[in-house]
Parts: sequence; structure tokens; C-alpha cells
Amino acid sequence: MLDQGAPPHHRTQTAPPSPGPGARLMRRKPVEHLVAEGGRGEGGSLRRSLGLWQLTMISIGATLGTGIFVVLGEAVPKAGPAVTLSFVIAGLTALFSALSYAELAGTIPVAGSSYSYAYATMGELIAWICGWCLVLEYGVSVAAVAVGWGEYLNELLDGTIGVTIPDALSAPPGDGGVFNLPALIVVLLAMAFLLGGARESARANTIMVVVKIAALVLFCAIGIQGFRSGNYEHFMPLGMAGVSAAGATLFFSYIGFDAASTAGEEAKNAQRDLPRAIMLSLVIVTALYVLVAAVAVGAKPWKRFGDSEAALAQIMREVTGQTFWGTLLAACAVVAIASVVLTVLYGQTRILFAMSRDGLVPKVFAKVDPQTGTPRANTLIVSLFCGVLAAAVPLGQLADATSIGTLFAFGLVNIAVVVLRRTRPDMPRTFRVPLSPVLPILGLAFCVWMMGSLSTVTWVVFGVWMAVGLVFYFVYGYRRSRLAPSEMK
Repeated sequence: MLDQGAPPHHRTQTAPPSPGPGARLMRRKPVEHLVAEGGRGEGGSLRRSLGLWQLTMISIGATLGTGIFVVLGEAVPKAGPAVTLSFVIAGLTALFSALSYAELAGTIPVAGSSYSYAYATMGELIAWICGWCLVLEYGVSVAAVAVGWGEYLNELLDGTIGVTIPDALSAPPGDGGVFNLPALIVVLLAMAFLLGGARESARANTIMVVVKIAALVLFCAIGIQGFRSGNYEHFMPLGMAGVSAAGATLFFSYIGFDAASTAGEEAKNAQRDLPRAIMLSLVIVTALYVLVAAVAVGAKPWKRFGDSEAALAQIMREVTGQTFWGTLLAACAVVAIASVVLTVLYGQTRILFAMSRDGLVPKVFAKVDPQTGTPRANTLIVSLFCGVLAAAVPLGQLADATSIGTLFAFGLVNIAVVVLRRTRPDMPRTFRVPLSPVLPILGLAFCVWMMGSLSTVTWVVFGVWMAVGLVFYFVYGYRRSRLAPSEMK
């Protein structure tokens, strides 16, 4: 307020009041700012080198793997032959969320995935919660996938040279071992590829994706020969509760499709290609999952699925009476699951890159090596953390923890689509969710329903994880956020 009667040099001006704590928690990052700073990090920039083909392969590579090669063996005892229905339910849940991801990826093509979408629509605190869930989703799923890789490596070694890695070195504590060395090794191998650059990693991933698709087609061609209709006589022995419980576990199999959205700052034409890559990959993956699950249950009684995590290789051996085919599938699975580790680890590093650039996590995660165009320190830290986690924690606990973090983040993405439609209706969109807001609301409802099907232990773990995340935010991120009050919208 100015004193009109005083000389100009004596006039006083009252500074505008600082936003209160509640307003700071709700400050949003404008979409234009998110897009404008795309690719920029500390000391360098990410390189735009990925086209539609590479983005689709990243999405398939992150999705198609442990869910069908390993987690199927854990899901069948929960649902019986109706596990095929569980895959469909999990796929529908993923589809609704994928539609929302496709719209937001084409509108806000940045590395942070749903974290960035939440920042632009619902404010900093919700964005942090979403990002913290993504850390759980991606980081823990890398560890879970790596555990499954070790199972198939042992199958391969047994079928080729007749030896296996001792339990003490191939299983974590609680599963009869001391340290899961293979799980650590595959994470370190993925780290080596990622340090070479996004383009080089994408090439390696494409080769591995082709191998895994060929392996699953081969399984169906051989497994169908052992198909017995009697295995489907009691289709839903554990009721709908079993189907939904298996679906919640199997949702872990679909989490990778959003990995393409984390490549938004390294895509050549992100607004055009990201929505296409997300939808195309989900259709391909869902079709393969349902087909493989139907053949697997038809070839092996459902009560016998709990005896091994390498279930598909066992079915191949039982159907043919030969070890060759099972060994071949195990070899393909070793390659296939390695690609999941590679692409999901990639997604984790890019999400932390975006969060670091916003000041919510230490800036070391946003440092980019000018020679390779990759966040080297970020990749090293995340890889070592995930490798140790994979070596020390059993697969089942990891898979369920990943599912609940993913479902929570997906639910927020469905909300973000509706919010952005209302707050920025005129913003250019290369893809639009049909029947909005009906389908996003259905996506949110499916996510909530499947979260309710998870165990109490999983919810406790999730609650502890979220509590730790909120403490970290208020101690570190809240004070160091780079979003100035003037940018609040």
C-alpha cells in the first residue's frame, strides 16, 4: 500500500503476503514449464534418439516378462483355471489407466511420467506422493524381476551342464538362501547397458523383446499338445475372491507399459509416438498373456503350479518328455526377463531425474554425463540399491508391494486426466480418452478395487513406505523445491 502524500523516495510498499503452508503444498508446475525444460539436467541434456518402434519395444520390454514367466506360478493357486479371467481383469484395469497415460503422455511429454502429470494438475504434495509410489513401483519391481531371472538361470544351467547355483547363493533369506547372487548380477548387467546411452540400450532391448515373443509363441505351439479339457472342469474353485486376488497379484505383470512415458524427453516425436507406443504395447502384451495362461492351465493341473517359479519351462518338459524344449525356453526366459530389468531400471532413473530437477530429491540424480547423455550417477545409485534389494528379499513380497504402488499411481493418473480437461480444456492433445470422464473414473474404480484385494501385510508395508516418503518430503523436498511462489497456478 502506497502513502500518496509522501515523497516518492519515502513511500513504503507492503510486500505481497507469502503463500501459506497449505498453498505451498498445492502449488502446481505449469505444463509449459514442464515441456520447456524437457531433457535438461545438471551439466548436460538427455538425447532425443527414440522413435515409435523403440518406444513400443521399451514398453513391451518392461511389461512382458516376469509376470508370465514367473508370477503365473504364484497366481494360479489363488484363482485356479480362472487365472485367465484374472489376466483379463488386470488387463482391463491396465487398459483404462493406459488410455489416461496415453492422453497425458501426448500432452505433457516429459520424463517424470505420472509424477509430472500430478505436478501439473494436483499440486506438489500429490506429485510427491505419486513419485514416491513410482519409486516403489519401479525400484522394487526391478528387484522382483531380477529374482525371477535367477530361477530361470538355474533351469538353464541344470538343462545344459547339469549343475545349479546352490540355494545359499541363489535365494534370499526366508526362501532358503543367504544371498541371491544371480539377481544382483542381472541388475548390474542392465546398469552397464544403460550407462552406454539410451539408443544403445534400446537396441539391446529390441533384440531381447523379439526373443521373448518368439519364446512365448513357441511355448503355445508345444504346450497346446498337452492340453486337457479336464483341467478346466472346476473353472473357479476359489470363487471370485480368488480371481480378484490373483488379478491384483498379476497386475504386477502390466506395470511396464508406462515405461514408454518415462522416455518422453528422449523421444524424437514424443507427442505423436508416446500414445501410440503405450496402446500398441498393451494390446500385444495382453493378447500374449491370456493365450499363454490358457495353454499353461490346460496343459498342467492348477494345483501343481505352486511347486516352481519356472512353471513354463516345466510344462515344456512334461509335454514333450524331453529336456531340450524346457531348456530352450529357460534360455529365452533368461533373455526375456533381463530386458524387463533393463527397461524398468531405465524408467526408475528417469523418474528420479525429473524429481531431482524439481528439487524434491538430491540434485545428484539430475546430473547428466555430457558424453553419453545419460544420468550416470543416478543409474549407478539406483542399480546398486535395486541389486541389493533383489538379493535379499523374496519375490512374492516384492511383487505385491510393487502392485499396490502401481495401482495407487495409476489411480492418480486417471484423476489427472479429468482435472486437466477441466483446467486446461483448450490445450492441444494428440490423443484423447474416449467417453471421458467415464473411462477415467472406471480406471480409478478398478484400481481401488484391486488394491482392496491385496493382503493386510502389503497394506502395512505400503503405509510404512508412504510415511517414510512424507517425512522425507517435509524434511527435504518441501524446503528445496525449485517451484517459486510466482509460478503457482
